[in-house]
Amino acid sequence: MINPIHDIDHVLINEQQLDEIVTRLADRINHDYAPSPNAIRPCKLIVVAVMKGSVFFYTDLIKKLNIPIELDFVKVSSYYAGTRSSGQLKIHLDLKRDDYENIDILLVEDIVDSGRTLACLTENLRGRGAHSVRTVTMLDKPSRREVDYKADYIGAEIPDEFVVGYGLDFDEKYRDLPYIGVLKSEVYTK
Repeated sequence: MINPIHDIDHVLINEQQLDEIVTRLADRINHDYAPSPNAIRPCKLIVVAVMKGSVFFYTDLIKKLNIPIELDFVKVSSYYAGTRSSGQLKIHLDLKRDDYENIDILLVEDIVDSGRTLACLTENLRGRGAHSVRTVTMLDKPSRREVDYKADYIGAEIPDEFVVGYGLDFDEKYRDLPYIGVLKSEVYTK
């Protein structure tokens, strides 16, 4: 039986800090995607949650956006057996559209670790002809990068620690924690 209080080594980012990060990111996105009267061809902004981990961040972020958006979702995986990366991207829920050339896509991710998932997904959507594809991530762990990838908007850079909460999980547990905490190593090395 899991007990988050005993399984968390320490809180890395508390609820207030999370709100400040989301507000800062939303302000930048609102500025960058503000409708322009000089736009030759205005595009629709589709804000796409990369499920499941981004759901808390995604929900909080879109509530702070004051620009016209549409919502959509993709579900991809690149992990198996808890913490080891498979190196392969599997798309379980895809973005199906007929108007790629008329849309800007903003992918919302919980954490960029190896960079493989967002690099593959971004390339895939650009290959379909999207007008633009950008990414926003709550957390960035550059010390774990395996490919040359950097998100367009980064909430916080974190050290190489196993984090859970605010949508992040270990074997589908701990997602509901209202903060981001560092999981004790004995929990995930059992």
